[in-house]
Amino acid sequence: MALWARAQQLPQESLQKVRAIYGEHFPIEVRHCLATWIENRIWTQEPEEQQRFFVEELVQELQTHAELMLSPELFVTKMKLIEASNLFRRQYSHAPHELYTYMRRCLALEMDVIQNAMGAPYIAQPQTERKYSELITGLQTVRQKVNMATEEIRSLQANIESFSLQYHECLKNKGHINYIQQSGPLTAERRELEACLRVQVEEMERKLNASVAQINQGQMELVDHMKENISTLRQLQSQVLDEELIKWKREQQLSGNGVPMQSNLNTIQEWCELLADLIWSTRQQVNNVARINSKTIVELRQPHLVEMLDDMSKQVTSLLSTLVTSTFVIEKQPPQVMKTNTRFTATVRLLVGGQLNVHMTPPRVTVVIISEQQAQLLLKSDTQSGRGKQPVECGDILNNSGCMEYQPTNRQLSVSFRNMQLRKIKRAEKKGTESVMDEKLTLLFQSEFNVGGGELVFQVWTLSLPVVVIVHGNQEPHGWATVTWDNAFSPPGRVPFAVPDKVTWIQLAETLRIKFCSATGGDLSEDNLRFLGEKIFSLCSRSNLPINPMELNGMTVSWTQFCKDALPERNFTFWEWFYMVVKVTRDYLRTLWCDRLIMGFIQKKQAEEMLGKCPPGTFLLRFSDSELGGITIAWTGEGNEVFSLQPFTSRDLMLRSLADRILDLTQLQFLYPNIAKDDVFSKYYTKPENEMLKNGYVKPVLVTTLPPYMSSSPAYAHSPDSHRNTPSVHSSYFSASTPAQTESSFMDSELFEQIRAFEPEGFDDFDYFGGNVAMKRKYDENYQ
Repeated sequence: MALWARAQQLPQESLQKVRAIYGEHFPIEVRHCLATWIENRIWTQEPEEQQRFFVEELVQELQTHAELMLSPELFVTKMKLIEASNLFRRQYSHAPHELYTYMRRCLALEMDVIQNAMGAPYIAQPQTERKYSELITGLQTVRQKVNMATEEIRSLQANIESFSLQYHECLKNKGHINYIQQSGPLTAERRELEACLRVQVEEMERKLNASVAQINQGQMELVDHMKENISTLRQLQSQVLDEELIKWKREQQLSGNGVPMQSNLNTIQEWCELLADLIWSTRQQVNNVARINSKTIVELRQPHLVEMLDDMSKQVTSLLSTLVTSTFVIEKQPPQVMKTNTRFTATVRLLVGGQLNVHMTPPRVTVVIISEQQAQLLLKSDTQSGRGKQPVECGDILNNSGCMEYQPTNRQLSVSFRNMQLRKIKRAEKKGTESVMDEKLTLLFQSEFNVGGGELVFQVWTLSLPVVVIVHGNQEPHGWATVTWDNAFSPPGRVPFAVPDKVTWIQLAETLRIKFCSATGGDLSEDNLRFLGEKIFSLCSRSNLPINPMELNGMTVSWTQFCKDALPERNFTFWEWFYMVVKVTRDYLRTLWCDRLIMGFIQKKQAEEMLGKCPPGTFLLRFSDSELGGITIAWTGEGNEVFSLQPFTSRDLMLRSLADRILDLTQLQFLYPNIAKDDVFSKYYTKPENEMLKNGYVKPVLVTTLPPYMSSSPAYAHSPDSHRNTPSVHSSYFSASTPAQTESSFMDSELFEQIRAFEPEGFDDFDYFGGNVAMKRKYDENYQ
């Protein structure tokens, strides 16, 4: 991404710092309008002798850019650019090196602000910057050629008007000659007048013949120039729409999985507006030449010119139609996992709406939800013969209509739907093992408006990214599995919404890494990804480990392996396990994970081997293999026996944080390998309250303890799970002001009900199925 594009995305405080960098000697308007040229020109330090023409080149760029600003809204900016060009010429013509150095210093300061705000160094992408520079140069070049064509049309019209006057003068003289010949006997004086007139007529006809040749040649040259302009505009439009806009849409889809966006829609809008202006001007030129040709005298009309102009008019109108329909985009996508009877938002934007004055008659946009099959039919009918019949809706959406509004400050024509709600959904028939969470739907946004005072009428539509509709929170994990797979692996130009059934592990691993990182703020290491790979392929149960990393990366993962098939000896899938790990880390363990205090992704057997070599009291934190969204503490007891605490889930961590639980347990002394726990966890401990509550009561404190038998004879602590490698120990809570209380009894207590009443959102994960995950999945897949 360009440096200036990054700067525009900064928070307000940092943006003010950038604004303060630019002043009278380097106006911010120059920085904004010539952002790409400036960065390409002075990004790399040039020798001083190569900077001699810098001021001249800068002034030329400013003047060219100012000439392109034809809109009244840009008048002030245009004046600023003209003033800046005069200032640069007046103050720096004799010292271009000073201006070059000063502007380079401003860019360095700007880069420092961006790095401090984003916490990461800015790395320029020369290839991308060069590509953008070539695009801007191409647009500016064709702008100059379009302006030249306008001058040629004026010249052609002037020549035709001059020819018309001379032609009628010639006809007048010929009529005079005929009158002399027919009005009576020819006297010497009349013969002399006739001879003089004949000389004049011959001279006129000679000039008229030369003018005809000149006009015909000028017409053909003009047509060739307009053809060349149309061809260039087609190439530039393809680069903007088929490359840059498609890339932005793909980045928008990947951002649903947590990939940061690099492209800037505002920059793409600037290119599209310039294209719209050039295409509209070219269309007007073609129509003007056709009008001039139709009104000219017969002698000047060329036989094939009408057909050529008609064909050119169709081409340029087709370009405009493609530009308008392609730039009707969804700026803010609706939620891809959509729950019925829940409010959601979306924003649609027409990138060329301001340039074409569409807002003069604000278009209305409507939204409907359609099935995957309807989306396929819509795309097919639009490709073959334009819009077909209205697609069949498969649900009812409230507040699904709105007028587009124009914002003059940023020249954006858009409409934001802030209160849409899906009331009901009509499901398609399920095939085989499909569930309702496998079904992909999409929102269809459509509108109609005219351009040029009703001269052209456009019907535009666009489809949202695939959405999965759920009716219950328990369906959310599988819904996100469908969305995550689609976002990550959808091929370009696909039929809605086809995705591959299998991908390589290295592809899926990168998707999981980004998903985890965007949700928790902490990355996954190669060892973490290897653990996940072994888990999804069930390699930990095989005897041929360890497997080569290259071999693991090349193995293929199917959709059913990802989120359909249960893991060995478990009643949940790989995705369900991973999703709940991400969720508990995001909600309760983010800071501990980012500080690398949680080992997390490690097999229980490996943890046992590692801790078995450590002194008593050494512990580590790992995600449970058997409990969804659970994190357990494994520690070394007396005699180097390794124990694992019953996993804590979101419901537990909501009541008392993991750091506080580690503080409670005196058996835990050293974080693996040998770090005193207070050295790393103390900053996360909850500070004790030394005062009474305002109502005069003493607030009880929950404390985690081990059962009594652990202190006397650890050997009696047997695991309740036959698949576990190490003993598993139950922990319990007690209040500082009450007798010790077990966790299960606390869940039934009045205090727990009060906490639940004040924290209703914390119970989204409440298990309505008593731990029977298979029963829960069966319910989710068939719930309508």
